[in-house]
Order: sequence, then C-alpha cells, then structure tokens
Amino acid sequence: MLKVECARSNQSSSILREEALKANHARSRERLMALYEVCNGKSATQVGRETGRNPQTVMEWVHRYNQTGMSALEYQHTGGHPPFFPQG
Repeated sequence: MLKVECARSNQSSSILREEALKANHARSRERLMALYEVCNGKSATQVGRETGRNPQTVMEWVHRYNQTGMSALEYQHTGGHPPFFPQG
C-alpha cells in the first residue's frame, strides 16, 4: 500500500495541506494536495481520477516526497522560453 511518510520529515498531513494552500505555483499546490489526500486514505488511483493525472504520476510524487521531502515537489521551470515577465 502506498504511504506518505510524513513522520520522517517531522510533518503531518495538516502541514502538507497548509503548504499546498500557500505554495507559489499551481503545480506545487496540486502535488502537495495530492499527498494530503493520500495521507487521508485515498489511493493514487482515486487521486489520479479526481485530478485528471495518471495514478503512476501520483505514485511518483509520493516516492519523491518520501525520498527527498517537500522540496522535491516544488515546481521547477524546465525547458521552453523563459517567462516574459520574470517573477520576483
């Protein structure tokens, strides 16, 4: 069974939710909320169905979080053109 290991990082599901609500980028918010949902008993399949993501993607987010922590879920712009108006 897929499990988010919050205790390893001295965190809880409520901290994941708080971080998701204040994350700067929508993709970071989506990833953190997905982990919050998994912490509260939903499967990767359920979360994937609700978010329109492949369940394997949700499982990858969980594994990355378990290995590296919350920083692994922060959105990083890769490739493409740089933004016309850089953020701050």
